[in-house]
Amino acid sequence: MVRVHRDGDSDEAAREAAVEAAADVQPPPAGADGRAASSAAPERDGETASATVSADADGHTVAAEESALAAGAGEEQDAAAREGDAAREEGETATIARHELEQLRRERDEYLDLARRKQAEFENFRRRVARAEADAGVRAKIDLIRDLLPQVDNLERALQVAPEGDPLADGVRMILRGLLNTLEQHGVESFDPSGEPFDPTVHDALSTREVEGVEPGTVVEVVEKGYRLGERIVRPARVVVSG
Repeated sequence: MVRVHRDGDSDEAAREAAVEAAADVQPPPAGADGRAASSAAPERDGETASATVSADADGHTVAAEESALAAGAGEEQDAAAREGDAAREEGETATIARHELEQLRRERDEYLDLARRKQAEFENFRRRVARAEADAGVRAKIDLIRDLLPQVDNLERALQVAPEGDPLADGVRMILRGLLNTLEQHGVESFDPSGEPFDPTVHDALSTREVEGVEPGTVVEVVEKGYRLGERIVRPARVVVSG
């Protein structure tokens, strides 16, 4: 019971009344409500802790995402830098290769030009050698023919003075015919310019003679026939020309 103190009581009575009033106050039962009250605080603490952990996790997630984005951006920059370096290297390599190719082409053209000149020089040399060999062969043949022609002339003179029916003349005639056939087989031809205009390139004038009815400068007599080998004069015809 709570005592109600009246006005005028002493201070001691007031203190006693307060003590009694405090004794009359009953503590709450230690039942389910107590447990609920006692567990409510931990739940609130757990929720607060969960919220804190969630906030921390969200913060870590955001930080991780930002770090990943930064790392990705860095990798992209590195990749772009590598691509740029690779492109520059490729460009430099292409430039060097182009210069080297141009140099190789110039060298190729120089070598081809040199090869063509050397080939032309060799062809000219080969033709000169072949011509010299041919000329040497022709000169040797001409020298031999020139040595034989006086013998041909002697045989012809012998036949001119030989009497008719002389058996010796027949033998000389056979020898002369065989010798002339041999010369013809080697391309030697004789020519008789009687009645032709005098040509100093193929005729050798021994003398001049006045002949009526013949124009001056005409061959009136052939002392020795001329001989040629192809286009070359082996021996000019020795003639007498009208004056």
